[in-house]
Amino acid sequence: MTDVQRDDVDIPTGDGVADAYLVRPADGRPRPGVLFYQDAYGPRPHLKAMADRLAAAGYTVLLPNVFYRLGRAPVVDLPEFIDPGADPTIWERLGPMLAGLTADLVKRDAGAYLRWLADSPLVADGPVALTGYCMGSRLALWTAGAHPDRVAAAAGFHGGGLATDDPDSPHLEAPRITAELYFGHADEDASLPPEQIARFEEALTAADVRHTCEVYTGAHHGYTQADTPAYHREADERHWAALLDLLKRTF
Repeated sequence: MTDVQRDDVDIPTGDGVADAYLVRPADGRPRPGVLFYQDAYGPRPHLKAMADRLAAAGYTVLLPNVFYRLGRAPVVDLPEFIDPGADPTIWERLGPMLAGLTADLVKRDAGAYLRWLADSPLVADGPVALTGYCMGSRLALWTAGAHPDRVAAAAGFHGGGLATDDPDSPHLEAPRITAELYFGHADEDASLPPEQIARFEEALTAADVRHTCEVYTGAHHGYTQADTPAYHREADERHWAALLDLLKRTF
């Protein structure tokens, strides 16, 4: 594994300053950039370890706190092992935060993150890739649609609400997306029922978006998150193989 360098950075946005975690190979050479979108629980040791693993594969990875308007991470104090079944107040605290992060805000913030990556000497010239988890899958789609010239590839894992009846549903971005996409769905995920999976893929196909969508059998929503009860080791390793394969094809 490649040694990595870790830093906390601040990114100016139209609404303030977003705190973020930056990790890249320790040799200091510019590497392809990856914008890493969090799940609802936000930047924490497990997500940072995931970003570290991605950086060790040869990328400069930026993990922003997308809830920065409410404070620096951690915006909500969470236990080391996050189990909403044991503590229902976790989602009572997180729910309003998610509802307040609209598609318009995400797209505007994405512009700031992408500009920061473009200006960084640690990031190679050219477009970047995106990867997102749970709610981060939606953020990746909104970003890829709003900034097609800056996004070469986007991945999403155990995403929910990808193809709803909402006027801002992420699947409606398909006609504007030029990136190659990979999505790994959980087959035991109430937030993405089979009808949404079908609608999502139909939208991508109709828009001629290069894409691969796979359903991970036996996996629950959150299967990559080892600090939650949803973790599924086999599905997680499958996700890593698919993500790194996408990045190799892209860069």
